[in-house]
Amino acid sequence: MSLSQDIPVSNEGVSSSSWSKHDTSWMLSLFGTAVGAGILFLPINIGAGGFWPLVLMALLAFPMTYFAHRGLARFVLSSRNDKADFTDVVEEHFGRSAGKVISVLYFLSIFPILLIYGVGLTNTVDSFIVNQLGFVSPSRIVLSGLLVLGMITIMLAGEKVMLKAFEVIVYPLAAILFGLSLYMIPNWHLPTMSAMPSVGEFSLTVWLSVPVTVFAFSHAAAISSFAQAQRRHYAHAANDKAEHILKRTSIMLIGFVLFFVFSCVLSLSPAQLLEAKAQNVSVLSYLANIHDNPFIVLLGPVIAFIAISSSFLGHFLGARESFNGLVRKHSRLSPKATDKVGIVFMMLSIWGAAVMNPSILGMMEAFSGPVIAMILFIMPVIAVYKVESLRRYRGKVSNHFILVVGILAVSAILFNF
Repeated sequence: MSLSQDIPVSNEGVSSSSWSKHDTSWMLSLFGTAVGAGILFLPINIGAGGFWPLVLMALLAFPMTYFAHRGLARFVLSSRNDKADFTDVVEEHFGRSAGKVISVLYFLSIFPILLIYGVGLTNTVDSFIVNQLGFVSPSRIVLSGLLVLGMITIMLAGEKVMLKAFEVIVYPLAAILFGLSLYMIPNWHLPTMSAMPSVGEFSLTVWLSVPVTVFAFSHAAAISSFAQAQRRHYAHAANDKAEHILKRTSIMLIGFVLFFVFSCVLSLSPAQLLEAKAQNVSVLSYLANIHDNPFIVLLGPVIAFIAISSSFLGHFLGARESFNGLVRKHSRLSPKATDKVGIVFMMLSIWGAAVMNPSILGMMEAFSGPVIAMILFIMPVIAVYKVESLRRYRGKVSNHFILVVGILAVSAILFNF
């Protein structure tokens, strides 16, 4: 059971080129899901490999992001069941056994990230209270409980409230990112264009940068609920509308995020980027440390809080839907009872992780990363050649491109692990 507050809207006269407030709301929610805490590490992770690999990844970022998420949305919308979620669709197309395995992996690819965001949200607010406001650190149990409860309350309020929350969160996030990118322009140092790495070094850097780029722009956790919402809202025009919204989301993501990445990278030397990577700190923390700039020191926690909150909402959306789908198929609980059990389970799990404050980010990324790559890049391409309702997409160059990127992402993550 997804977040469902069905919005009865007539789809008469709807075309793929028209645009509505509903479309804007979902574009912002997908943008918010993608722009999580990872964006604060993206300039370091990609920029440390050199300028030219960064340029190539920037050129590939849009097709990687758009084609992959479009493929996943097409997969969800390919079901004969108008109310099918991701778990229903994989079982319909791949059979009960394979569908069960894929559905479990899908949940496990999202849920650990949700735990990390619970920890990150608590740490960010606690640090702000202590370092910026000058107060004593509050009880971690109380602080984390209030934050997690607040986030989940937004989700329980329904689809309209959730989308409104994304509007409130994402606009300042985009504005701050853009403003900070502009603020750093006077510190830009253009790289030496003739300093080209060797073919082997360049290839290795690009290969290892693929998963970083893939997951920095990933909003896969919200795609199933997004696709269902378009089907409820636009009926037969859902596929065209979904692709239109995803295209604008990708353009918005690439524009804001890459401007931020380039501005950060051009403001720091390669040695400084490597130092920041060795320190395992966000780019804003590193910039604040070397410049002692109160503007960046203040904005750092604000950006982190907004980014983590928006991504938390998007990932909770996906985790809630996938958990409900799994339990519904293997228990006699009613849909409402299943949803309540899932909410309590996830709230207690996230709260517990936030209280314990574990250092499990690397392990979770190592596990979630390959699974997301397989589900977002590889599985939809396989479905195109297996599912009859998707046959019209066969033979497209974009399929081969996404399949290659997915294989590169999985292999690079396993190589690093």
